[in-house]
Amino acid sequence: MLTSEEQKFLAYWSQQRLHKKKFLSRVTIGLPLASLLAVAVLINFLSGWYKRADADLRSNSSVIIVVIVALVGIVVFITIFSAYHRWDRNESFYHELRTRSDTNKNSVQQVSEKDSLNK
Repeated sequence: MLTSEEQKFLAYWSQQRLHKKKFLSRVTIGLPLASLLAVAVLINFLSGWYKRADADLRSNSSVIIVVIVALVGIVVFITIFSAYHRWDRNESFYHELRTRSDTNKNSVQQVSEKDSLNK
């Protein structure tokens, strides 16, 4: 038997599963976390607490371009990975609930058929 919360999720995900698979809705899931991580790395890099890295940055200005490209790559990866992971996790839970629901319906139906045959 499914709980009311599981039934609500089942109804919600059956309606939203194709909508949530679209690219733009996926981007909004992981983008805040990835952006926060990139800003933290950039602040750490530009703060100058590590003098040797700061000296390398000042002597070779192309290092900042490499760091920015790496941060963009990190943001893209985290955004896409977290979106796929969340969608896949919800989809797995949905299929699990559907299986449990179908199994419960079949067992109830079999019991009711046996009762009707015994009477």
